Amino acid sequence: MAPRVLITAAATFALALGAFALLARGGGSHRAQPAQAALPSLPPPSASTDQRIAALQRTVRLQPRIDDGYTLLAAAYAQKVRETGDASFYNRAAGVLHQALELDPRNAAAITQRGALELSRHDFRGGLRDALTARQLAPQVDKPYGVLVDALVELGRYGEAERALQQMVDRRPDLAAYARVSYFRELHGDLDGARSALVRALSAGGAAAENVAYVDTLLSHVDLLRGRLRPAAREAREALARFPGYPAAGAALARVQVARGDLRGAIARMRSVVAQLPLPEHVILLGETQQGAGHVRAARRTLALVGAERRLLASAGVNTDVELAIFEADHGSPRAAVRLARAAWAAAPSVRSADALGWALTRSGRRAEGLRWAHRALALGSKDPAFLAHAALAGDRAAGAAALRSPALSPLLRRELER
Repeated sequence: MAPRVLITAAATFALALGAFALLARGGGSHRAQPAQAALPSLPPPSASTDQRIAALQRTVRLQPRIDDGYTLLAAAYAQKVRETGDASFYNRAAGVLHQALELDPRNAAAITQRGALELSRHDFRGGLRDALTARQLAPQVDKPYGVLVDALVELGRYGEAERALQQMVDRRPDLAAYARVSYFRELHGDLDGARSALVRALSAGGAAAENVAYVDTLLSHVDLLRGRLRPAAREAREALARFPGYPAAGAALARVQVARGDLRGAIARMRSVVAQLPLPEHVILLGETQQGAGHVRAARRTLALVGAERRLLASAGVNTDVELAIFEADHGSPRAAVRLARAAWAAAPSVRSADALGWALTRSGRRAEGLRWAHRALALGSKDPAFLAHAALAGDRAAGAAALRSPALSPLLRRELER
């Protein structure tokens, strides 16, 4: 059961800018401020995100004319979203980035952080514009490459993304680079290669415990796709050990339980995850697992929460057209699903939006059109069981056989394929 990521673009990591914000001035204007002005000492890397936010809030109050403090605070707010799922921090990040760029419109660090924020809100074209601008302003700095790669991938510009990703790895082979390599390989169906890249990402380490725990969670996801349930469970537990209570890791462990047929245990775990962090992806996993277990009324009550959560994301500026199209195709209005999927394709013509449009068309009774779009979704060689199942239900029998072999296939789609 592949996760539906609603809070961040598929491989986007929060940018822990650190010294980048202080040093990246390529092409920037010199501001009229005292030569001795500098940011107060920041908390150590071991500090929690809340501690960093508190320290940086003090910084911008004490020195409101130094834009670096606002940029670092925006990065801390973005990290807070990753840890809690509270999308309201996106609005806070946008506010302080606006202040930074009011002070210096050519601050490459702030522009890069704004690009990362745009990606998190699924404004991939805006993210691409900012990545290109930041790279032009600070060609010696590595950070814009992460935003650039993610934007190109989500816009379906895979050749350009591959070239930019190779440059990113060549310049700085760190956790962020290898995690993106993994996702790129997964999109192309190279699951062994995806796993190898994540192992390298873990070896490289990260500035925040959540970032490393997230890589453990991605490892669990890839191993589940590979049919390796024991390591998938172990890696999810390792993520929980690194970052106790981490909802993404709890959901990853629940997916392994589903694959093992332990729907009761998965439901109990996902109830706990949803109580802590009711993101739509978590609510959908719980609801569909309840459906698979035959708990129809409970599933209906659970899935009714998705609309409220989607509205909260929308209020924070997050575009969820792809995910909502699939949800509507599965549980709501096929006509609305087609409308949302067409909008998603127009905004970002990727394999994800092709899959959403194909599935929406299939569910609306237009199987021939749906199959053409499903094949576009599979054009890179993806082994995503949902992609395969959607193609199968549009008429591709070979894709159906492949989907049924995957332990990561959702109970909902498995039941439809086995009818």
